[in-house]
Amino acid sequence: MAILKPFKGFRPPQNIVEKLAALPYDVMNSDEAAAMAQGNPYSLLHITRSEIDCPAGIDVHAQEVYDKAVENYSRFKQNAWLVPDQSPKFYIYAQTMNGRTQYGIVGAASVDDYLNGIIKKHELTRPDKEEDRMIHVRINNANIEPVFFAYPAVAEIDEIVEQIVKSQTPDYDFVASDGFGHHFWTIHDKSINERIEHLFAEKVPFTYVADGHHRTAAAALVGAEKRKANPNFTGEEEFNFFLAVHFPDNQLQIIDYNRVVKDLNGLTSEEFLKKLSNDFVISQAHAEILKPTKLHEFSLYLDGKWYRLNAKAGTFNDKDPIGVLDVTILSEKILSKHLDIKDLRTSKRIDFVGGIRGLSALQQRVDSGEMQLAFALFPVSMKQLIDIADSGNIMPPKTTWFEPKLRSGLVIHELV
Repeated sequence: MAILKPFKGFRPPQNIVEKLAALPYDVMNSDEAAAMAQGNPYSLLHITRSEIDCPAGIDVHAQEVYDKAVENYSRFKQNAWLVPDQSPKFYIYAQTMNGRTQYGIVGAASVDDYLNGIIKKHELTRPDKEEDRMIHVRINNANIEPVFFAYPAVAEIDEIVEQIVKSQTPDYDFVASDGFGHHFWTIHDKSINERIEHLFAEKVPFTYVADGHHRTAAAALVGAEKRKANPNFTGEEEFNFFLAVHFPDNQLQIIDYNRVVKDLNGLTSEEFLKKLSNDFVISQAHAEILKPTKLHEFSLYLDGKWYRLNAKAGTFNDKDPIGVLDVTILSEKILSKHLDIKDLRTSKRIDFVGGIRGLSALQQRVDSGEMQLAFALFPVSMKQLIDIADSGNIMPPKTTWFEPKLRSGLVIHELV
């Protein structure tokens, strides 16, 4: 069963939280981070993307960049922009998008759970990205940014959250520049904190990494390192845990993750469509955007027209949790078979567009001449994600897109 502990968080004062909170480090490049933090000394990006305070063009993995993160983190605490709570607590972090709100429990997840498979993954990680975040955790001795977990919903936890949200004024409550609402409550009652901890231990068999696989791996591996360096550790030290926000699975929605392709691999449009007809039922072309309405249905944008593609029976294995995924069908029956795109991680002929941008973003990239065709997919379900994680399989690259992204900086977990 899952281990989740309350902890003494470092949090910003209410009057600067909106300026301090930032998007995760990995959803932007250095130039974008610099623009976001321009004129804002409170932005957490001075810690998570500290290259913005170093000479232009510096290697983001340079020691100077990591040292600057430590310097800035220390300054934030000295300036009381991050202030420690006096006792261990859980927190509630809610996000609102398009009138819909999801409520997560912020707590310290267990390094043991990661090492023992209680925390389940659905994506591969890259060692270079893991090492970058490991250095960041190690040198700051803190989990500056949370990871995004899902867990099988528990009615009593939902009831506790609902009661607190209804009866207690939020510590933080703001709408970010992207229009998404962020709401945050501290759970002060010791008995309630203990009850939440017990409910996870009694009723949550597994948790699931939804977003932040590299940060999760980095945090857990640094914890394992610290255990080696402290052979008499008891298991209760803060380095045995890391910062995570846990959302009930029935509140989460995965957004579509779409593809744009540079060329038809030497085929004419007519030849390409004829080849697709072997595996797909193709509808008549439309000028307006066609959004997929169900699993195994795709939208194709080509030559200024939208086509609907429905995978024919027998073109996928509905008994295989990976084979039944639309990203697998698209990869095997179109990208690899006809366009010679074999490795989505390395091919320069394909790019990926989160559904949050809308299908018009796909159309624009094709109409601009940058790309020749685009595919829109129906989003993966939480059930599919959990089935794949439970089976020990790994999803293909660029399968899931979660929104809203967690804002970093609402609470930080130190490893001491």
